[in-house]
Amino acid sequence: MALRTLFTKKALTRASGLGPLGAAAGDRGLGSGLGQARGLTAASLPDLPYDYGALEPAISGEIMRLHHQRHHQAYVTNYNNALEQLEAAVAKGDAPAVVRLQGAIKFNGGGHINHSIFWNNLKPEGGGEPPHSALGWAIDTDFGSLEALVQKMNAEGAALQGSGWVWLALDKGSKKLSVETTANQDPLVTKGLHMVPLLGIDVWEHAYYLQYKNVRPDYLKNIWDVINWKYASEVYEKETA
Repeated sequence: MALRTLFTKKALTRASGLGPLGAAAGDRGLGSGLGQARGLTAASLPDLPYDYGALEPAISGEIMRLHHQRHHQAYVTNYNNALEQLEAAVAKGDAPAVVRLQGAIKFNGGGHINHSIFWNNLKPEGGGEPPHSALGWAIDTDFGSLEALVQKMNAEGAALQGSGWVWLALDKGSKKLSVETTANQDPLVTKGLHMVPLLGIDVWEHAYYLQYKNVRPDYLKNIWDVINWKYASEVYEKETA
């Protein structure tokens, strides 16, 4: 993926599904990305729209606190540090350093993108209430039923080797929904700029191990009780308007 895709504020917003799409920043090449590397917007840790303990019993307050304050904060801190190093490398014309920093920016920037979506995908009050209107119809059309979608996401999330994410995605090209997985902290945009994340479930061990130990399927089963389908529906309706 071109550096420009991961470096600009517009691209981070596009990848996260948290803002308007605009022009495809990722269509530009490395040269353009280097030419505009200065003045990048630093990331910041978003506040949660609920208390840490509000998602219990599905997700414990201790997990939520550690997940948000330690893990997400670490991605933000490391991403911002990598951006500072990138700016210095560009200023010096140090191409090897610029290339070397791609991995840190992708991993930590992806961690920030993915978790920013994840917090919005969870809801203590009204969580788990099935989607209606446009998204509900699309799920029935593309998967047969909500139950079939949940089974598919749970199966693919449980089978994912190592750490990663399982997504309900909108393919803006085909106008179809699909279930996707990404490894480590790769955001869904790594599957293509036309892929929009509607719902992402973190299957890293730090998301569940303190409560569920090594039984990832139990975590995947229970998290649906606090899934914020209203948020997913709003993103879907905006992106298909």
